[in-house]
Amino acid sequence: MVVNRSGRPQKTAMIIARRIVGEIHRRGLVRGDKLPSERLMLDEYQVGRGTLREALRYLELSGAISLKPGPGGGPTVEKPDGSHLMNSLGLLLQFEGAPFSTIVEARAGLEPMAARLAAERITDEQCRVLADAVTKMGENLRDLEVFLETNKVFHDVIAMASGNALFGYLIDAVDGIFEGVAIGVEYPTQRRTKVYQAHVAIHDAIDAGDPAAAEDAMRSHVQELTAYLRKKFPGAMAQPITWGAMQ
Repeated sequence: MVVNRSGRPQKTAMIIARRIVGEIHRRGLVRGDKLPSERLMLDEYQVGRGTLREALRYLELSGAISLKPGPGGGPTVEKPDGSHLMNSLGLLLQFEGAPFSTIVEARAGLEPMAARLAAERITDEQCRVLADAVTKMGENLRDLEVFLETNKVFHDVIAMASGNALFGYLIDAVDGIFEGVAIGVEYPTQRRTKVYQAHVAIHDAIDAGDPAAAEDAMRSHVQELTAYLRKKFPGAMAQPITWGAMQ
């Protein structure tokens, strides 16, 4: 009998889900590749149809596979992204009663280190996307939609450019929750200009390959944003994170 860390027996469906993922990696399958039919998997894993379907549904919700009905359908390999971690974290934080300030504090801790690593590891393509995001934001400071879009791209690129997958997915998830639950937070043009100026400084340090300067610039940016939020939107900072409010 297999037990989890709580000491409770693991559900058979979860054991099968892990075996399926192990088989995906063993066979070197990639996004778009088909998995065996339900009949073949029933024979291979020696479980009931209900247990197998529960395992497949779990993998679908986790973003590891997609399930397509009809002829030519069936389970297909996918690749989970930060949205799946974001949803799990959001749910956990709601049940903890965690306030919005939790996300702000997490960003302040994670993003300076990501910027330091990005200055050491960023690729030419990532640097181009980062520069484009900064330029686009600067040219459209009066457009809130563009501001929010380019702000997300900027931070996501730095997270992934850190070359550390855990940093990349954590920051992507944390920033996703930030955008989804920041109800009542406003970004007037003056605030957008300060964000843009901070992004220029961070980009320049990363582009110059200066880890210390990149870390300092990002730390100043997130600390300044935190101070702004605490001063202008104390109610939002104290607001509990709710999974339903996330986009």
